[in-house]
This record gives sequence, C-alpha cells and structure tokens, in this order.
Amino acid sequence: MAQVLFINRDDLVRFTATNGNVDTDRFIQYIFIAQEIHIQNYLGSDLYEALENKIQNGSIGNSGDYYNLLKDYVKPCLIHWAMVEALPFLAIRISNNGVYRPNAENSTTATKEDIDYLVEKERTTAQNFTNRLIDYLQDNASSKYPEYYTNSNGDISPSDKADFGGWQI
Repeated sequence: MAQVLFINRDDLVRFTATNGNVDTDRFIQYIFIAQEIHIQNYLGSDLYEALENKIQNGSIGNSGDYYNLLKDYVKPCLIHWAMVEALPFLAIRISNNGVYRPNAENSTTATKEDIDYLVEKERTTAQNFTNRLIDYLQDNASSKYPEYYTNSNGDISPSDKADFGGWQI
C-alpha cells in the first residue's frame, strides 16, 4: 500500500506559523515521521491501519466516527507533532555543497535557542491535543473504534500518556 498521510500541506500551513511559501519538499517527510512515530504510538497499529485503509480506499467520507476521529483529534495532533520533527531541520539545508544555514538579505538566522524554544512550544501543543485524543479514545473506543483494543504480538499498543517530562539524570 502506498503511504497515506493523514494531513496535507494546507493543514500544516493553515494551523501553524509555517509560511505559505515553504516548499512542500522541505517538510513532507516530517509529516510522515510524526505520523509513523507519534500518531501510531497513540492509536496503536490496528486503529492506525484501519484509518489508513479508510483514507486509501476513500471510505472515510465526510462524516461518521472515523472521519470525526481524524478531523477533530488526529489532525491537530499530527500537525503539531510534524512541526516538532521539522523545526530543527527547516533552519538548515543539506546539499551537494554540504550542510549550511541559508541567510536571506535583511534577515538574521535563528539561533539554536530560538529553534529549541519553538520546538518546545509545538511539543506542548502537540501533547495537549494528544491527551485529548487519548481521553476521547478511552471514552469511545469500545463502541466506535474496536481496533483500539485488538493489537497483539508485534503490533504497537496505544500509549495512554502524551507527556514528555524531559530526560532525568
């Protein structure tokens, strides 16, 4: 099956501080990474694949339980998890000439601290939306999303907490 993304470029540009002029090729892979790492972690493999299949075959529609799950809960999470993954890389370019930081005329390059601050702001937002997703699924999965409870063996079972408290030393 071809890779199905749960959000598109317009979602990311519309609901984040990302400029509409940013080339899609600069961040599309981070949508995929965020979806595979974060969203699958909170949906679990079976519900993730069910959503993916419904989008792939066009049966998600514009209403119903799976559409509402995607629109109201998964998309807001994914938008901000994608930014968490993308922000550190949007400030640099990797090309045949090496790794460099472009600098436009009349601008200053963001510092590592600036980028780290933005990443943490996006992480906080993503965690907030993810906790809403988890609460919603725990309240509704048995009646609306049976795949939430059917993970087994090598499947990813849904995580029930979105908080990242940082590293403890």
